[in-house]
Order: sequence, then structure tokens, then C-alpha cells
Amino acid sequence: MKLNILYFSRYRETLGLVDETIEGEFTSVDQLRAYLVNRSGVWRVLAEQNLMCARNQEMCGLDEPLRDGDEVGFFPTVTGG
Repeated sequence: MKLNILYFSRYRETLGLVDETIEGEFTSVDQLRAYLVNRSGVWRVLAEQNLMCARNQEMCGLDEPLRDGDEVGFFPTVTGG
């Protein structure tokens, strides 16, 4: 399975990446996230409880199933004052 991963806002800045392509077997967005967090170091930012995600440009939950060729985006929640 090949996935295109996009990082937004603070995650993009922290990780120093706009996007990347990953190959592997991931059944859900959460399993993909766990794989990324296990890279350790700055990647632990993706372990945040309030992380938001999208699959193929539609908001989804971490339990969203993945298929070959999917695009997954990770971004922090937006807060305002």
C-alpha cells in the first residue's frame, strides 16, 4: 500500500515536512499515526490527543480505514480568541 501524507500548520513546522509518501500495510489512520509517532523525537507531536485528520480531503476519525493510494492529512485543531 502506498499513501501520500500531508502535514499542516504547526506539524509542518515541527516536522520540517510538507508531505511524504509512505509504503506499508496500514488498516486505519490511527495505525499510520502510531507508525509515525514511533519514529520518535519530533514525531511525538502527532501523539497529541486533539490531532485532526482527513482522508482524501474529507475530515475523518482515527478509526477511518485506509486503501492504497489514499491521501492522509494531519493538522492540529484550530483555536481562536
